[in-house]
Amino acid sequence: TCSAAKKELDDLERWKEEHGPGPITLVPQRLGGNESEAQVRQNQQMILMQSKYQKKHKREEYVKAKKAAEEAEILKKKAIQREKAERLEAKKRQEEMQRRKMFLEDQKYKTNELLNGLDMGLPKSDSCQIANPGPESTAWKRSHAYKQALREDENRRLEEMKQEQQRKAELMELKQKQEEETRTRAHQKEQRRVNNAFLDRLQNKTQPNNIYQPGHTG
Repeated sequence: TCSAAKKELDDLERWKEEHGPGPITLVPQRLGGNESEAQVRQNQQMILMQSKYQKKHKREEYVKAKKAAEEAEILKKKAIQREKAERLEAKKRQEEMQRRKMFLEDQKYKTNELLNGLDMGLPKSDSCQIANPGPESTAWKRSHAYKQALREDENRRLEEMKQEQQRKAELMELKQKQEEETRTRAHQKEQRRVNNAFLDRLQNKTQPNNIYQPGHTG
C-alpha cells in the first residue's frame, strides 16, 4: 500500500509538470508618458496646492455661512422683541384711552346729574313766562346753554380721541410696512450676494488652467 501511494504521488507530480504553465514572454516596450519627471512632479505639486486651496475655501465659506445664519437669527429675535414691545405699547395706549373715556363718561354723568338738579330747582316755565321771560327763565336758558356746551365739548373730545387713535394706527401700520420692506431688501441683497459668490466659484472652477503651455499634453 505504501508503494502504491508513493506511485500515485509521483504520477501526480509528473502530471503537474507536464500540464503546468509555460514560461511567460513579453514584448519589450517603453513605459511612461510623454511628460518628463519634472513636469509630473510640477503637476503633482499643483494638484496638492489646488486641493489645499479648495479645503481652505470651503472652510471660509462654512464660516461665512455660519456667521450669516447667526446674524439672521439675531435679527429675527430682535424683530420678535420689537414686535412684542410695539404690541405692548399699543395695548398700554388702548388701556389709557379706555381709562380716559371712562373718566370723561363719569364726568359727563356727574355734570348731567348736577345740571338736572339745577333744573329741578327751577320753576316750570309756562306760555306767559315764555312770552315775558323773567330772571328764572333766563337762568334756565343759561343752564340749558351750559349743558349744550358741555355736550358739544364732550363730543369734540371724543372725536379728537378717535382721530388720534386712527392716526396712531396708520403710523404703526406704515412703520411695520417700512420695516417689512427693509427686511425684504436686506434678504434679497444677501441672496444676490450668495448667488454671485456661487457663480464666481463656478466660473473659477470651469476656467481653463493657464499654467499648461501649448504643445504639451497632460
